[in-house]
Amino acid sequence: MAVMVTGGAGYIGSHTVAALLERGEEIVVVDNLQQGHRQAVLGGKLYVGDLRDEQFLEQVFAENEIDAVIHFAANSLVGESMKDPGKYYHNNVYGTLCLLEQMKKHNVSKIVFSSTAATYGEPERVPIGEEDRTYPTNAYGETKLAMEKMMRWFDVAHQIRFVSLRYFNAAGAHSSGKIGEDHQPETHLVPLVLQTALGQRPHISIFGDDYATEDGTCIRDYIHVSDLADAHVLAVERLRKGGESAVYNLGCGTGFSVKQVIDIAREVTGREIPAVIEQRREGDPAVLIASSERARQELGWNPTRNNLQDIIGSAWAWHVANPNGYGKDH
Repeated sequence: MAVMVTGGAGYIGSHTVAALLERGEEIVVVDNLQQGHRQAVLGGKLYVGDLRDEQFLEQVFAENEIDAVIHFAANSLVGESMKDPGKYYHNNVYGTLCLLEQMKKHNVSKIVFSSTAATYGEPERVPIGEEDRTYPTNAYGETKLAMEKMMRWFDVAHQIRFVSLRYFNAAGAHSSGKIGEDHQPETHLVPLVLQTALGQRPHISIFGDDYATEDGTCIRDYIHVSDLADAHVLAVERLRKGGESAVYNLGCGTGFSVKQVIDIAREVTGREIPAVIEQRREGDPAVLIASSERARQELGWNPTRNNLQDIIGSAWAWHVANPNGYGKDH
């Protein structure tokens, strides 16, 4: 029996594939390589195609005995989602509908979903709990919330149980040094800071320094990508043991401001890293910090790589070894 990983050639997906391989799982990766990289898939079978292609997806399910699905495949750029929400609804929401319909058809009843803290929008309290209000401030978060709701109704109607993992800011790279973070375009703070340290960018942009935080810049909860990967594996195990559908936050419970991240990156790299203050970005909440108590208690999840210096250090090691990322070959 295999675990299907959609978007398994992407950043978090590839680290989850690595974690599954370490546990001896049979893996089927489905990725259209729009954002993913063939070189990031360290094992298993790779099918290159789109979830919205019914014939393609039917073939994948027909050719493999799939036990569970881990679903990462989605567009995830907040700014782009505000400019082109239709693209996000079509790829994220419709793509998920196509996947769930095939799961129903082939009697696959377990799915772990890569969700996001963006489902909460501007939080009512910090740290954020799973029962808190969900009111996204951007189209990306809205589509992820719609995907969660769709899964809930497929559970009610077709007994397809799900675990939705709402996580905060993933960072870092695999301890083997074989895989790391490479997006085109890159929008995540840590790799952008490290590209600046490598001299590939003239400066790092700080989008707004007038937020209601101690230093005026946005605060986020950073979590090592391999700790996230472990949570997906534990979520599959929960569903295999008959666990009910559930939603979990994943984070370290500690927030760092944009300026603090840049300062730590300066320490880790020994580089100057020029920074420039720019206007706020639309849809950016001031503070996002997770309460992960439920995941710790119910999944047995225990993030062990939660020192930000170490997280940035692992990312820096990968970027130094791979200054051009995976290269142009997708």
